[in-house]
Amino acid sequence: MKNRFKEFLALHHKTELFQIGNVWNAQSAQVYDKLNFEAIGTSSAAVAATLGFADGEEMSFDDYFFVVKHIAAKASAILSVDLEAGYGNTPEEICNNIIRLHSIGVAGINIEDSIVIEGNRSIADANEFAAKLKQLTDLLAKAGVEVFINVRSDSFLLGLPNALEDALNRTKLYQGSGVHGLFFPCITQIADIEKITALSTLPVSVMCMPDLPDFKKLQDAGVKRISSGNFLNTNIYNVLENTVEKIVAENSFASVFH
Repeated sequence: MKNRFKEFLALHHKTELFQIGNVWNAQSAQVYDKLNFEAIGTSSAAVAATLGFADGEEMSFDDYFFVVKHIAAKASAILSVDLEAGYGNTPEEICNNIIRLHSIGVAGINIEDSIVIEGNRSIADANEFAAKLKQLTDLLAKAGVEVFINVRSDSFLLGLPNALEDALNRTKLYQGSGVHGLFFPCITQIADIEKITALSTLPVSVMCMPDLPDFKKLQDAGVKRISSGNFLNTNIYNVLENTVEKIVAENSFASVFH
């Protein structure tokens, strides 16, 4: 299986903003292939919803791997996987999951510094998580496995009162752990983004949000990668629901075709 790590790494260091397409099955991946996207990434929330689970590692890794394997087999674009908190309790378990993904052609993963327990998400201690990342990258290096590790930090997603200060602290800690990128979902203020990109030695990613600035402003603020998360999946199923409602109300399939 061809290792596309270096290609994927290069996309994060281009001058222009890099948009990754978020997918949840082989069919959605092929849409991005048709539109000539260079890379795609799974949305764990969208995959989980497809299988009838809530986000937060409710689905098993084996179930997730089954979906990823089918995406990898059908997609031409470089593939990254949203690994949530790693689907493992130890760096060794997480490393083994990444090695399995790498074996089917996955070039990158996202791993997040928060965990969901009984429906409640909480953020990990920054120093402890940085140490965990270093253990993980050391294990992968020892195994000779090159995978782009994008660390999702949830200071803004969780709405911490000191979100910017916390994110800056985590930036300093995480960027020395051997990872390749930093991702701050739910950050939307250009001033906050600029402070993080100025401090970070790694490419910074942000995610689709209702009040996220346009792509040009994000590029000017130093952002390197943008993603849509599970929002397109949600949008598609809202359209489906609305269309079915019209079919029922109108006693006709006409709304399907216009």
